[in-house]
Amino acid sequence: MTEINPNQETDSAAEKLPGTKSNTARVIIEALQTIVLALVLYFLIDSFMARVRVDKISMRPTLEPGQLLLVNKTAYRFGEVQRGDIVVFHYPLNPAEDYIKRVIGVPGDTVVVENGQVFVNGQELVEDYIADAPTYTGEWEVPEEMYFVLGDNRNQSSDSHRWGFVPEDLMLGKAIFVYWPIDKIKTLNHPLVVNAAN
Repeated sequence: MTEINPNQETDSAAEKLPGTKSNTARVIIEALQTIVLALVLYFLIDSFMARVRVDKISMRPTLEPGQLLLVNKTAYRFGEVQRGDIVVFHYPLNPAEDYIKRVIGVPGDTVVVENGQVFVNGQELVEDYIADAPTYTGEWEVPEEMYFVLGDNRNQSSDSHRWGFVPEDLMLGKAIFVYWPIDKIKTLNHPLVVNAAN
């Protein structure tokens, strides 16, 4: 018959304690490494991307109030602003405010709005992304290092047709993706018809 040592369980538990401390330390170190990596990735992504909330109705129906967007902050460090881009910029009359609009005219373009149509360099734009045809008229010559921007909700937008051009140095980046709410997730495609106006 095998004798049972009353101290056997205690000895076994005592033997496991150092290993338990070692496992706990390893878990803590791994958790800290994960947190540090997540923070590094967050700040790395944050240096290239901005998260922007749409607050107003000026870009309806493309963008709705409350939607959250990713904005590529490096898009114009390595590339040109293009007609059709949806851009975030400091409002020229109050740079503390940020606006979001669509680029219609680039430097050297002539933009004409008449009879509910927009023309760039004499070419009519086919704009299936706007809320309504514009009810205003005007003609603008886009200067060097400036951009002419309009909201997709043409008649309810404070934009270049009211206050003028956006200087290049006030451009913050290009909106590329709606990520919230979940049921509205989409990429912000570039309308080719706007690019065709050369």
